[in-house]
Amino acid sequence: MGLFQLRGWKTTALLLAGMHPPLAFLGIMKPREFPPAVQDELNALRADGKVRLTAVSCHHRKFAGELAARGTVDALMIRYNAAHPGAETDIFPYVAAHNTGVISYTATRWRRLLVRPRGWPASEPVATAGQCYRFALSHPNVQVALTAPSNRTQLLEDLREVERGPLPDDEMAFMRRYGAYVRDHAGWFMGQ
Repeated sequence: MGLFQLRGWKTTALLLAGMHPPLAFLGIMKPREFPPAVQDELNALRADGKVRLTAVSCHHRKFAGELAARGTVDALMIRYNAAHPGAETDIFPYVAAHNTGVISYTATRWRRLLVRPRGWPASEPVATAGQCYRFALSHPNVQVALTAPSNRTQLLEDLREVERGPLPDDEMAFMRRYGAYVRDHAGWFMGQ
């Protein structure tokens, strides 16, 4: 694994070893951080066989959708969870055209989906981490959901939950209703 600077650009790519050629992975927050010249250089590295796959982590959903529609990268790492389902309209409709892979992160919305929000009825459950991961993986356009267990017990619980497969309709309806409530009542998504 290593970092390299794309020729003359302030964009740094991460090369993930273990693949020959490796994967080039970039993190971008805004479209200006991934201008056409950087996109062209990244794709030239792939065309020359210097990297096998290209991927970006992108916080700008509409731009990520544009990248998918153009087939600019092989995979996108995006925020997708029950409180932030916007990828369903801004990104997912565009990934099939070029078979763009999707890696979901923040499935628990930085744990906000795991904590009872103010005003949520005491008689109603809150989401479990497993439900959050299964929510993300239930979408057919998501191939990977990153997890962040704090210990081995949580990891094993998460894996057991994921093995159960997609959420049934009633749990999906709960997650959508609960996620919308969390989005509207739990404060800024990065925590407070």
